[in-house]
Amino acid sequence: MKTIKNIFLGIHRNVIILGFVSLLTDLSGQMVFPLLPLYLTTVLGGGAVAVGVVEGAAEAAASLLKVVSGYWSDKIKKRKPFVFFGYTLSAVMKPFLAFAGSWFAVLLIRILDRVGKGLRDAPRDAIISESNEQATMGKAYGFQRSMDGLGSVGGAVLAFLLLPILGFVNIFRLAIIPGLISVGVISFVKEPERPIEIAKKKISLRVGFKELTRELKIFIAIATFFTLGNYNYAFLMLRAKGQGYTNEQTIMLYALFYLIYTLFSMRAGSLSDKFGRKPVIMLGYGMFAIMSFGLFIFSGTLSTIIFFLFYGLFFALIDGVQRAFISDLAPAELKGTALGTFYTFTGLAALPAGYIAGELWNKFSPNATYLYGTVIALMSVMAFSIVIRKKSVNFTN
Repeated sequence: MKTIKNIFLGIHRNVIILGFVSLLTDLSGQMVFPLLPLYLTTVLGGGAVAVGVVEGAAEAAASLLKVVSGYWSDKIKKRKPFVFFGYTLSAVMKPFLAFAGSWFAVLLIRILDRVGKGLRDAPRDAIISESNEQATMGKAYGFQRSMDGLGSVGGAVLAFLLLPILGFVNIFRLAIIPGLISVGVISFVKEPERPIEIAKKKISLRVGFKELTRELKIFIAIATFFTLGNYNYAFLMLRAKGQGYTNEQTIMLYALFYLIYTLFSMRAGSLSDKFGRKPVIMLGYGMFAIMSFGLFIFSGTLSTIIFFLFYGLFFALIDGVQRAFISDLAPAELKGTALGTFYTFTGLAALPAGYIAGELWNKFSPNATYLYGTVIALMSVMAFSIVIRKKSVNFTN
């Protein structure tokens, strides 16, 4: 009982509720998403480029809306409507994958699903920022990401168990149930109260961007550059298939990746509260470089398992902590705009990142994709180090 109390200590009620919303939404999503690379390649006949384009374009589409939804939630001083409609759209789109007859149809459905994500993410994370105490902000974001990861593990396990019984199409249809339940849970979230001077402040988009701090803009630039080399989990799944893993075994590797992410996300956030965001983020970038270089050097089924573990740990180190860092650096009245700008730039980079990774994979070899990721990650760590040494830019909490 004491351990459970410690988990929730310092975390606001809104954050806890949004954590359960994320758990249910990702339970729905991850019944579907780990199947898509397999569905695209084994059923619809797409290749690595199709996988990269579908995932990259979906994230890019979401990103175009994140800065807009973040800005408008700042402007009208309301976050909850964006969160509600965003989660609703994502919930209702997944069953349409059952009717997709080509990888292009999958692309369109994934884009609409991610539009929902684009509507909700920045306002939701702004609610977290405005609801929670600053001293435990990293832990709060880490908790929300851990609940997200827990839903992902559960969804992937369900996909593993149900795929031999129901097949791809029926799982796509079933995924709507936890998604709609998550929408109902959102009703328990309360709009954060804002200080009067912030609530009354008028905001325009041009002025909003102008008021983002120099430190914030520099960090967004570095994170965006890193994203260009951050091939996503789909390419690890393609590697597993190439190493002889079955569809079901590949899905369990995906669940293992998310299990590690879930276990370490809150810990990473708490570490960033104690030691600062910058060392934790740099450690995450460095781990991605090590993992990518390891993928370049080693092969075999055992190494594939190890690198899924690495990917989970890397993702845990940066995902929630980067959100907390943006919150630290953002002006109080522009939390949504700042988070949306970060998501937009890094998300837009996901499309060329996915395309480049797929092209390198097809035209040269998987090793070319991993080497490219290694170089970009190392350059990102170096850029971060150089900026930190400059006295004019102080990356501290």
